[in-house]
Amino acid sequence: MIRLSSYVAGRWFEGNGPGALLINPATEEVMAEANAAGIDFGAVLDHARKVGGPALRQLTFKERATLLMTLSKLFHAHREELLDLGQANGGGTRGDAKFDVDGAIGTLAAYSVFGDKLAERTGNRKSILDGEMFALTRSPRFVGQHLWTTRAGVAVHINAFNFPAWGTFEKLAAAWLAGVPVVTKPATSTALLTWRMVQLMVESGKFPEGAIQLVCGSTGDLLDRLGPMDSLAFTGSAATGTMLRSNNNLLRNSVRVNVEADSLNALVLGPDVEVGSDLWSAALRLIVQDMTQKSGQKCTAIRRVLVPAERAEELGEALVDALSGLKVGNPMAGGTLGPVATMSQQRDVLAGIATLAAEGKLLCGGSSRVEGVDAPAGKGAYVAPTVILMKDGSAPGKVHDLEIFGPCVSLLPYDGSAGAAACILSMGQGSLVSTVVSDQRPWLEELLNGAAPWLGRMLLLSSKIADSATPPGMVLPALVHGGPGRAGGGEELGGERGLCFYMQRTALQGDQVVLRKILGLEG
Repeated sequence: MIRLSSYVAGRWFEGNGPGALLINPATEEVMAEANAAGIDFGAVLDHARKVGGPALRQLTFKERATLLMTLSKLFHAHREELLDLGQANGGGTRGDAKFDVDGAIGTLAAYSVFGDKLAERTGNRKSILDGEMFALTRSPRFVGQHLWTTRAGVAVHINAFNFPAWGTFEKLAAAWLAGVPVVTKPATSTALLTWRMVQLMVESGKFPEGAIQLVCGSTGDLLDRLGPMDSLAFTGSAATGTMLRSNNNLLRNSVRVNVEADSLNALVLGPDVEVGSDLWSAALRLIVQDMTQKSGQKCTAIRRVLVPAERAEELGEALVDALSGLKVGNPMAGGTLGPVATMSQQRDVLAGIATLAAEGKLLCGGSSRVEGVDAPAGKGAYVAPTVILMKDGSAPGKVHDLEIFGPCVSLLPYDGSAGAAACILSMGQGSLVSTVVSDQRPWLEELLNGAAPWLGRMLLLSSKIADSATPPGMVLPALVHGGPGRAGGGEELGGERGLCFYMQRTALQGDQVVLRKILGLEG
């Protein structure tokens, strides 16, 4: 059995004592164990601040961009091995593993391109201008200029179990391009993939020492040691996010915290979408994809479907029919819908389904454990794809409070008006993304104005782009990822916007001639 070591302070460290077990949720086979007990987290942060930080900050944006492309190519060269590990530890299909690993490879490459473009604008300067220089008084020489510079701290990244590759390296891409070293902590249950990816980095010898450190296991007193130049980015449950935010040391030192948490994402069918139309089919496709990809374990997955009341039964029938051909079972033996990530996750999902089913009509699936096809008898964290039809989407209920992190969706009938749809979306208290399917522009405008403040991202799906648009569950490096309220209130990615979390914006006042010279803006 593999024992996952942490990579800290320039060396691999095996924790003291027995570790937590990592299993393949399709078969419950033990894959590895991990334990971080005994790590000196003071030394970890010291290593990042004194070794990793200076090494990254001395590089230009072009050189940092080159590092990211080198990393992307390294992982691509080992792609098949990484896919095998991702599938074995995560229990999903080959496509699920590709979604995660290729997401990491692609995001690193995209941030390398962003870095190249930034380098074209800044030359050898290691700061970023924010806006234009402007006069502050009648004298044209006394001016103001906002400037982004790299913070001399450490980025601590705590990642979720569902994306051990993509979640880890999309955060790292922005931090490294900003010039900040990373201490990354993957969710223990799926840490095998992250561990191997960091191992490949260390073995290659192509990356600055101290630029990345890996913790496989508990973070101990790490957060209690962070200072005012440090930052914490967390992906996971809202409850854990709240606990982290309330850490006394983080509050006392005003440590920057970014949280991406629970999200009751939605798809809204407009009143103009006819049964059987191209838009109807596109919407059906997106719902099924989000229910089944990674077994519904995506923070961006559709959880609520708002459908005009007169079409709710027909949509339910169409979904049941589309899901009926799925083979719930071991993906290594041909299953097309794999298990959720852990046995405890299975218990949570089944309990959540039981709660929502009590408020509506169960169309398929349910809260009973199912046997996975070609899985050992009684083994595996399998959940049947589940569709629940609610009576009234605008009524208060658990459907607006409880995120079921698995292959489950709820249908919410509404009256077809943009105002009602916006109100229902707001009942989720903030989402990462929601999709609106319609060709009615005035209706779309009304819904946009009412719903956008509650959403981090909004996909407006019309007939002309139905076949070319990326699905809502796909997070794109060029667009911000995050959402208000219960979704965490944070932002990641968004191209160069992703660097801002790791940099300081300073307002400069001074002589225009002097400022232009020291900022490299002569002429």
